[in-house]
Amino acid sequence: MAEHKITTPVTDDMIEKLHAGDKVFVTGFLLTGRDAAHKKLIDLVKEGKELPVDIKGQFIYYVGPTPARPGKPIGSAGPTTSYRMDTYAPTLHALGLKGTIGKGERSKEVKEALKKHKAVYLAAVGGAGALISKSIEGSEVVAYPELGPEAIIRLKVRDFPCIVINDMHGGDLYEEGKKKYRIE
Repeated sequence: MAEHKITTPVTDDMIEKLHAGDKVFVTGFLLTGRDAAHKKLIDLVKEGKELPVDIKGQFIYYVGPTPARPGKPIGSAGPTTSYRMDTYAPTLHALGLKGTIGKGERSKEVKEALKKHKAVYLAAVGGAGALISKSIEGSEVVAYPELGPEAIIRLKVRDFPCIVINDMHGGDLYEEGKKKYRIE
């Protein structure tokens, strides 16, 4: 398992180098979004309208951050469960989204979309939101402010820590872990 430092936006070449189990430190910008924001994005796609943010080469972090304390760009920013976005993710990957960050397993459809569109699913450590927020240097609401903490926020990050769970090659860290400890 390798360690990678990547900067957004990312390219297909960068994604091809990532394999399930690799550590990744992301620098640049991440978009945030959860269920409500994803539904709004997909509704725009269905209507043939332009998205309010450019997702090409980007990552969406599934998070609903807490309010920032004075002098801080963001409050606690731990990942939320990813499967709630599974119905939306394949469409966004087809539009150029290169990765998502969250926690928990993904559906077969998402895993197939990762292979087809050269994308990855990364996990951030659940329960470590305060620690994760230390890699966030800035935040700005860029779409759907009416959604509060579920708005789409553009985060400026430096060495944001993640682990590759599902890669574009079909690798699945969760499945590999289950096989390793399965009693036959």
